[in-house]
Amino acid sequence: MGFFGFLLLGLLAGAIAKLILPGAQGGGWFVTLLLGVVGALLGGWLAGLIFGVDMGGFFDLRTWVIAILGSIIVLLIYGLATRNRNTST
Repeated sequence: MGFFGFLLLGLLAGAIAKLILPGAQGGGWFVTLLLGVVGALLGGWLAGLIFGVDMGGFFDLRTWVIAILGSIIVLLIYGLATRNRNTST
């Protein structure tokens, strides 16, 4: 899969992850889509490292599942890192 195909996959995976994981992660849709690209990269890297699975082609279901799960993980981490932790009483 080429660079632009992977970029499009990450953008769409980020949008799908945001639909699956609604909430106030902050940053808006632009940041969410960028995090989707990062998540797709992370998901592909972890799947290859841990399970020995390659990303496959653009229209491969396995590719989409890996990219969406990676995007959800990145969105969760980003949401935890940017959460307003107001501890004042």
